[in-house]
Amino acid sequence: MARGPDGSGGGAGFSLKDQLFNAESLGDLAREFSVLPGFDADRFHGQALSRIPELGLLECLDWMADCLEEQLPKDFPAMAEALDAAMPPALDPSKTDDDFGRFIHALPGILAVRHGLEDHRDRALDLLHAATQRFSMEFYIRPFLNRWPDETLARLDAWARDENYHVRRLVSEGTRARLPWAANISLDPLVPLRFLDVLHADPTRYVTRSVANHMNDISKIEPDVVVDRLRSWSNQGQQAPKELDWLTRHALRTAVKRGERGALELLGFGQDAPVKVALGLASDQVKIDTAVELTVTLTADEPVPVMVDYRLQFARPGGKTGEKVFKLKTGKVTPGKPLVMSKAHKLKGNASTFTLHPGPHLITVQVNGVDRGKATFELLPA
Repeated sequence: MARGPDGSGGGAGFSLKDQLFNAESLGDLAREFSVLPGFDADRFHGQALSRIPELGLLECLDWMADCLEEQLPKDFPAMAEALDAAMPPALDPSKTDDDFGRFIHALPGILAVRHGLEDHRDRALDLLHAATQRFSMEFYIRPFLNRWPDETLARLDAWARDENYHVRRLVSEGTRARLPWAANISLDPLVPLRFLDVLHADPTRYVTRSVANHMNDISKIEPDVVVDRLRSWSNQGQQAPKELDWLTRHALRTAVKRGERGALELLGFGQDAPVKVALGLASDQVKIDTAVELTVTLTADEPVPVMVDYRLQFARPGGKTGEKVFKLKTGKVTPGKPLVMSKAHKLKGNASTFTLHPGPHLITVQVNGVDRGKATFELLPA
């Protein structure tokens, strides 16, 4: 589940921030820095822990960095040496996925930006290279891309072929135009394609997932560019077919929802699919907190791959409408064997992300991105 930078989410009483920053985790961090001559671990631990309850997640990181730098050399090259010396062992290189590291190890990135960005660029980038092998530096590479675009891109060209997969992932993740929680970057969104040309063939899912998410970001502004690049990667044959198929489907998920012709055709779903579609509703009046029941039947005179979605258009106050797309099924229609799909779509009145309003609602069935059937119902109060 996605969580905001305040650390909220996951149900009543749950705090991601409290899971990440507490007496135990800050104690671990204090012990790591106790290897530095003169470092007062107890002082750091008590000071850092004192403000955790009142701060948001990202604010906690900044505060912890404040507490840490009080006991570090003021000269950045010497500070960087100390940060290097206190780093824990690198994350296990034998793993290939979901090994994000610990948030407490973001502090070198914060201090690299604070004290190295302007006058010690190269030393700061060296520090990020080491630190991202403990915790992703995707947030902290971005100020360098804005301040020193050419020099930072040159580093990333080399890092895209680094032996450590966390470094390689940083190249993709840190250059995403729409990276969640992160500061914006001024980089042309198409520039990182040169990195993705390398990274799409990576042997680790942690990297290829980032590539897929990055391509999905680009598809929101340049869908044809993404389709062309994915087709080119397929022709090159540098990635295992099964992995490239997964990457392609993940990269095109937004384009597919929007019914982009090129994306659907690349996945084998032609928009001119010769199918007949029948859409039926169990009732044309449905109460909030119950479900609208729909049945979609597809027939064809020849085998046809199909991706079936439906859009639900919601009534809004003042005559306005809202709309969301939902997946139904991916499959194949064959002659003499109709493809029948049923769905009971729950209409919760107390959903935290979407407020329902009584009034006319419209369901539209899409087959391979093309509207092929519609039906209306009246949503009634509970």
